[in-house]
Amino acid sequence: MSRVDDLLASEFVCARCKNHGGHVERLAMSGTGISRLFEVQPYRYAFVSCHNCGYTEIYNLRTLEGKDDLGLFLDILFAD
Repeated sequence: MSRVDDLLASEFVCARCKNHGGHVERLAMSGTGISRLFEVQPYRYAFVSCHNCGYTEIYNLRTLEGKDDLGLFLDILFAD
């Protein structure tokens, strides 16, 4: 797990049942047009689910990790 994943999992407080801690899964998605044609997945999200009730919140990893366009280009180039 990355540092962001560890932080999300440990600091997560469920909005529904107020349980602390959660399980993190990552998902990458393509957009429309060229990214879909070349199967590039520049949109990355973290899904954090409550261990107790399963309530899930979605976080934009580009915002949380603060990646710039160069980082995105390198991720695409080396298929991170």
